[in-house]
Amino acid sequence: MRARSTCLTIIFSFILSLCLWFGCAHAHFGVILPSEDVVEGAPPREITVSCQFMHPFAQDFMEMVRPNGFGVALNGERRDLTGSLKAKSKGGHTVWEATVPINRPGDHVFFMIPAPYWEPVEETFIQHVTKVVVDAYGKEEGWNDPVGLRAEIVPLTRPYGLWAGNVFTGKVLFEGKPMPDIPVEVEYYNDGKRLQTPCSPCETQVVMTDPDGCFSFAMPKAGWWGFAALIEAPDRIVREGKGYPLELGAVMWVRTRDVR
Repeated sequence: MRARSTCLTIIFSFILSLCLWFGCAHAHFGVILPSEDVVEGAPPREITVSCQFMHPFAQDFMEMVRPNGFGVALNGERRDLTGSLKAKSKGGHTVWEATVPINRPGDHVFFMIPAPYWEPVEETFIQHVTKVVVDAYGKEEGWNDPVGLRAEIVPLTRPYGLWAGNVFTGKVLFEGKPMPDIPVEVEYYNDGKRLQTPCSPCETQVVMTDPDGCFSFAMPKAGWWGFAALIEAPDRIVREGKGYPLELGAVMWVRTRDVR
């Protein structure tokens, strides 16, 4: 009887693991979305910047602790804004938002450095260093300058003022060096779950970087598109006495608009 009980327990655990695996099969993304990606008019203005961790197409949110870092780079200077973040609830989980004054012209490169997230199904820690560019008052300078993050995508296409159908090209850097032959996952921020896919691979697109660490992708629909370059970091993070690998993501968000 005990042997049968043990066998049933093993089978149940296996089925539960499969359910967890398929339930979490969506791609993870760090998300940083501004209320506006192009700020026009007379200064000063304010925007809201939201930091999230989720599956963008499925709109499945995950609990997010306060980021280790949040800030903005402008005209070659980096400013720490971590203290301005406030916890909000979205999708039943915690996200973080900040209201940021936009006083000066130039491209504001917002970045978020989250705390590593433990993914039990993959037995991996995930840390997606995420950024987005907001153009302010027509200066249009600074969008292709590296911020100096450990992992980042440097855009080779101006990442704002884009139409649906435009091609976005970026260069992946890890500790300042180009990263060839690594996967870049691409997902659409499917707000309101308005879109349906004909098959599961359509949800997350994948392109590889070339020998110079560059990639390109044509964005077919208006909205926000996330690009996550996945890097196997040399780090090991200890959890309950055992070291686990770190998936370091260089993530960037880009908005497109419909031609009207």
